[in-house]
Amino acid sequence: MAVFIRTFVAIVLCSSAAVGDLLGIPTVPFTLTGKGHYDVHTTNSIVVNAQYANATDTNGWTLIPPTLSQFADTFADDFADTLGNRMRMRTGNQPQSNSIFLTLDNCTDYRNAAGRWTSEAYSLEVTDDHVVISGASPLGVWWGTRTLSQQATLNGGLLGVGSGVDSPGWNTRGIFLDVGRHYYPPSFIVEMCNWISFWKQNTFHLHLSDNLYNNVDIYSLERQLELYARFRLLTNDSAVAGLNLHPNESYTRQDFDDIQYGCAARGVTIIPEIEAPGHALVISQWKPELALDGQIDLLNISYPDTIPTMETIWQTFLPWFHTKAVHIGADEYVDSQLTTNALAGLYNTFVNSMNTHINGISGKAMRIWGTFPPMSNYTNNISKDVAIQHWEFFDDYPYQDYIQNGYSVINADDHFYIVNKYSGSYQQQLNKTLIFHGNPSGGAFAPYIFDPNNSTNNPPKDSPFVPGHIAAQWNDYGYNTSTYLEAYYSWRDNLAALADKQWGGNLTEMQYDSIFETLQAAAPAQNLDRTVKSKGSTVLQYEFSSFAPAASGSHKVVKDLSGNDYNGHTDCLSSMSNGSIVL
Repeated sequence: MAVFIRTFVAIVLCSSAAVGDLLGIPTVPFTLTGKGHYDVHTTNSIVVNAQYANATDTNGWTLIPPTLSQFADTFADDFADTLGNRMRMRTGNQPQSNSIFLTLDNCTDYRNAAGRWTSEAYSLEVTDDHVVISGASPLGVWWGTRTLSQQATLNGGLLGVGSGVDSPGWNTRGIFLDVGRHYYPPSFIVEMCNWISFWKQNTFHLHLSDNLYNNVDIYSLERQLELYARFRLLTNDSAVAGLNLHPNESYTRQDFDDIQYGCAARGVTIIPEIEAPGHALVISQWKPELALDGQIDLLNISYPDTIPTMETIWQTFLPWFHTKAVHIGADEYVDSQLTTNALAGLYNTFVNSMNTHINGISGKAMRIWGTFPPMSNYTNNISKDVAIQHWEFFDDYPYQDYIQNGYSVINADDHFYIVNKYSGSYQQQLNKTLIFHGNPSGGAFAPYIFDPNNSTNNPPKDSPFVPGHIAAQWNDYGYNTSTYLEAYYSWRDNLAALADKQWGGNLTEMQYDSIFETLQAAAPAQNLDRTVKSKGSTVLQYEFSSFAPAASGSHKVVKDLSGNDYNGHTDCLSSMSNGSIVL
């Protein structure tokens, strides 16, 4: 009977026609089949299909995917936080009354924009007695729980009876943060992952090494060797001794594990980037013999020890990275002393050597920024195993240069760039108009749109060579241009809208404005707005008139009379004789 019920559920969900969308971020195709509803407040348990309790998603980017049971535990915590219900966790083979049933199936409708099966898809069935979320993998189930949480938040806990199948159009959806020029603590990065996961984004690209953008070559060699440059990973491995001289602004292996596991717990993969041969002043300061004469933030890739040194760095840190893909930067490498063709040949040799090395010792795929398009007159063209991350049309034409030649291209075009405190062409917030009206053929932006002004520069929507889109935020002018939270606030108001488009949703600008703040307030496991919860207009009220001095070494509580129980604590001596108290 259990097998019959499981198969029956999958058939019902896969055969339902999508005639409408659930209003959420992203929107969800859904068909209402009646006037009834399910009240999530009546839910008393989350039931995990015992057959799949320990299953994991082996098709995503992370190497540390949570099991279905682990995702269910996180969902239960969110449910209690957002809706106030603490539910029992149990395993079983079928839905139970007043339960949310989490399971897996192999529905053939789980297809992305290119028509390929995706492990991130899920089916949602709502009856008046229970809810079934059935995923292509546990990660698909996780995204289904985001839909359920959002719908419950927007509709007072009531879910309309019906069903739908929801698949992301692209498998790379997320953000990039320059932590090389500005340090961000691990707790902040994990909190950001928790936030973007609520919008079903799955990628957080961290730029781990760089130097200030300040025309390095205008300084003397002595000054160049002192300029701000950082390598954020910290190890005591003698192979890279001296590369990181700033332990107070660094990530140890434990720190980086905490970041990666914390983010993976909510479906977000950390993509690490170590930049070279450009933006590499921190490496030149460590080993000056590797630097290019006259501009030492560039490595001399013709020098015999340059590639072996970079291979040593990667060999040291590859075991830290729990992802199937890493990024070597390879951005903006310019050498006026060489002809374009000669430079491209050296550059391509560097990229291909690093790809062979990284893949050979770790099996990981490699990404680079778009810099030198492969052309027939260049020797040693870049391997097509390397994914290109496009960022600017003055460096490449992603469709013509790469995609039409069989290269995969991640869209990170600088129309969505944020450069903190930079007052030129880059805004300090995401461009909302571009998000909702950025298709030159009409309509909203989507990951396959590299050029919002000229449709001939964009591939078809169903191109298999576009993994997805990443919105980047840089700190070109350094560590003192912003605070931790300023990075969040640059994204806060409009990133969820972009996430809808990265997924392939149909949210309109008016719809977005009507629901965002409600969902933002309900996004679990984060408090990036740094709000202080209060039962009333008074957040904190201490009355000291009856407070007795504490004896030396004793503990005293000052009662909060606001009703919020923000009680004050002190083990300090206090004196009321002069009308003051020490807390």
